[in-house]
Amino acid sequence: MESIESHPLYKAHTIDSAMHSFWDFYKKKFVALFLISFAMGLAMQYLGTFIRIDIGDYQTFNMDEMMNKLNEFKWPMIIFTLVNILFAVILQYFVMFNPLDRECNFLQCVVKSLRYYIPYLLILVILAFVGSFALFLGLILLFVGALFAGVYIMTLYLFILPIMMVEGPIIAHAIVRTATLVHRNFWNNLGWTSVFIILLLVASILLSGLVLLPFTGSFLSAVSNPEDATAALEISTRPLYII
Repeated sequence: MESIESHPLYKAHTIDSAMHSFWDFYKKKFVALFLISFAMGLAMQYLGTFIRIDIGDYQTFNMDEMMNKLNEFKWPMIIFTLVNILFAVILQYFVMFNPLDRECNFLQCVVKSLRYYIPYLLILVILAFVGSFALFLGLILLFVGALFAGVYIMTLYLFILPIMMVEGPIIAHAIVRTATLVHRNFWNNLGWTSVFIILLLVASILLSGLVLLPFTGSFLSAVSNPEDATAALEISTRPLYII
């Protein structure tokens, strides 16, 4: 296996060079990434069919009744979350190490990535508590504080898994290294995370509009006509919807 410095995405980037490098990498690995993402997406769509939450059932001021309804989906939600995190770990390992080792095929990536799964879960639990506290403090400062706290937590989240895979699945070391690297160029890292979030939101809106076209005629009609949006949502719960 080659060193991590040989990875095609391992270098200092501007926004233009980052987009260009990601595009080149995606084109080179298109077939593998598409098939892996397709299979994972299909699996998540199937698991999502076990979580059928009707918003109308939760329009009540009785908190006990609302919690009882949510408890019906407790285990499906837990399984859905755990599988989703597992897929994220596998995909991250494949993206990082497949270009460095031609013998590291997808099955080997699955097996080797499992050693990072439990430590990553534990760190996410810790991050959830820290994030909740940070968001609470941010809410005290109203919208700007909450937005800053959210971007900060997202920055920590983006650093954790790559650092763990490069430097080892030791929880304490991963936390310390993540905090160190995030704060080393704090404002630059925060800016890059903000750009990533904006691009992700724009891409999500555009792709959602394209997906809704066969069912609503246009993206805006999903907002103006709730019945069409409900029908589209019903179809999206079917596993073959991803096709």
